[in-house]
Amino acid sequence: MRTQVAIIGAGPAGLLLAHLLHRGGVDAVVIETRSQEYVAARIRAGILESSSVDLLTSAGLGDRIRREGHEHRGIYLQTPDGRHHLDFVDLTGRSVWVYGQTEVQKDLVAAGTAQVFYGAASVALHSLSSRPFVTFTDSSGSDQRLDADVIAGCDGSFGPSRSFFDSSVERVYPYSWLGILADVAPSTDELIYAWHPDGFALHSMRSDTVSRLYLQVPNGTDPAGWSDDRIWSALATRLGDGQDGWKLTPGPITDKSVLPMRSYVQTPMRRGRLFVAGDAAHIVPPTGAKGLNLAIADVALLSRALVALLVEGDSRRADSYSDDALRRVWRCTHFSWWMTTMLHASGDPFDEQLQLSQLRWVTSSAAGAAGLAENYAGLPIGF
Repeated sequence: MRTQVAIIGAGPAGLLLAHLLHRGGVDAVVIETRSQEYVAARIRAGILESSSVDLLTSAGLGDRIRREGHEHRGIYLQTPDGRHHLDFVDLTGRSVWVYGQTEVQKDLVAAGTAQVFYGAASVALHSLSSRPFVTFTDSSGSDQRLDADVIAGCDGSFGPSRSFFDSSVERVYPYSWLGILADVAPSTDELIYAWHPDGFALHSMRSDTVSRLYLQVPNGTDPAGWSDDRIWSALATRLGDGQDGWKLTPGPITDKSVLPMRSYVQTPMRRGRLFVAGDAAHIVPPTGAKGLNLAIADVALLSRALVALLVEGDSRRADSYSDDALRRVWRCTHFSWWMTTMLHASGDPFDEQLQLSQLRWVTSSAAGAAGLAENYAGLPIGF
């Protein structure tokens, strides 16, 4: 087989890249090791920045976001002093949208612009310096070779693309998140980020009837050790149940999982004719709601670069892709680190006072609030 761009990975980054390339007149084929059902069901990010919504809308993928998503003006920050609302629209003129990654995936699949081989095995990348090609075994057991002008690695942190890079920096945090999905209406109209001596807690949501909540737990925690009653009791304590009349409503828990917290940045984001985007290039802790949004920003830059390269014969954007993408990656990596270290209990009394001082500044200073709002609601793509 022959195509212009071979894309490894059929998650949101890979399918969005294929969609944008199609709109730009570039052929692409997507290769995915998992089944379509597995990819569609993965529970991941739930917050879209304003710039991500603008990009998806401009690509013809925004109708259902506007119709079924939930636009939020800001977030709540909770400390022992009380709950404080930060209004992003008032502070920066931009909002965020609650719209799960699973829904973005549905929209991309429904667009039907990508040719995808699901269930591929033994995926291998070859000849990255000149005439790249990909070999794999398709779901029927037949061996395949796909020749391309360019390979785009959108295959996450454990895909084959990462093996071609050896320069990276990483930060592993000393805590994880126990995340749950519950079939109960959210107890809040916007996300609550709570600092508590027992550990961080977050009240998020997926829809009007499904809540997504998180608890800070030690690394290596087994979710089986947390009963439903224990989870709801810890959430009620950390989120301030009963404070100023607010109540946390429990409900049936349908999913429990533990998410380790780490930051990882791959530099550069290109090797020869291989370009990487999304989790294949960087990982951030979810505290800043940046993972999916960074992938969308990467793909927006990469699609423009590849259209210029393959349609117009202009290599300048492709040559600068890594530097252009990494500027935003490092800004978002810092913001995610900052939110994480500000909100998670470390057990150190000195750190605790620094955190509370920082939170008081953010919730009482217009400048502090605006800085958080600008980063959370999203910097322009290409920043």
